[in-house]
Amino acid sequence: MKVGIVGAGMVGSSAGFALALSGTATEIVLVDVNEKLAVAQAQDIAHATPFHSATKVSAGDYDALRGAGIVILAAGVNQKPGETRLALLERNAAVFRQVVASVLAAAPDAILLVAANPVDVMTDIAARISGLPPERVIGSGTILDTARFRSLIGRHLGISPQSVHAYVLGEHGDSEVLAWSNARAGSVSVDDFAAQIGRPIDETVRARIDDDVRNAAYRIIEGKGSTYYGIGGGLSRIVKAIVLDQHAILSVSIRTDRVEGVEHVTLSLPRVVGRAGVITTLHPELTPAERVALQRSAALLLDTASAVQVSSIFDANGSV
Repeated sequence: MKVGIVGAGMVGSSAGFALALSGTATEIVLVDVNEKLAVAQAQDIAHATPFHSATKVSAGDYDALRGAGIVILAAGVNQKPGETRLALLERNAAVFRQVVASVLAAAPDAILLVAANPVDVMTDIAARISGLPPERVIGSGTILDTARFRSLIGRHLGISPQSVHAYVLGEHGDSEVLAWSNARAGSVSVDDFAAQIGRPIDETVRARIDDDVRNAAYRIIEGKGSTYYGIGGGLSRIVKAIVLDQHAILSVSIRTDRVEGVEHVTLSLPRVVGRAGVITTLHPELTPAERVALQRSAALLLDTASAVQVSSIFDANGSV
């Protein structure tokens, strides 16, 4: 499958690099307002592919996206000094309106995979702008937070993160919810597993893991300015689930009819992902405290997204 990436900065190029090495995509096309950057990133990635895959990597304009089955949206503008978050969102919404219109004019059947931050709100904006069914506008959501959560639990228990089944729900951000109540190591709860091996997960351990998951991005940004490798790997994983029609369960963000009483909100829950995009949404059993936390996260996201005024790129006749 051909995959497009709009935005050839660190996130977009990291996703392209991870995809190219995996060999999941047959072709990758990078598009950026800075054409020289897109060309340079494509060439650099292409020079690494012979060691790992036969994926073709190139740069082009929006017309080069024709035939793409997935387009990753990693474009956006940076916050200006003194600019409010809402003003930034409105500027990014304007950018997305132009980008989404151009993408769908070239690749009308593509699944949109949103990576721009704040990802839940930008996914909601992309869904409203595009008018596409929610299952075809997917945000990377908490896929990276979930990976961090599983890695830290696995490290404490001394097992592979791939043997840990746990999810971070809600916002990809400060209000995210670590669902400890249904976290599993193999077939048993992580608490039972930890007790069996003599490494209990007490409140101190939980607090440490919560802090490491919730604040990982801040620490990385403090050290090197931004995060990109982790999310690049996460985007590659989502693309793989779609291309191979894996029906994999991933914590991605889409517009959801109702979550803990909050309607039409875009956030992360465990979703079954395959060739058609999101196929099914799972609503895990949570403790009362976790449900309250998820409701707060959902309400926060809805309030933020609702404050951003956007309009569909389609006219009354359904044309772009």
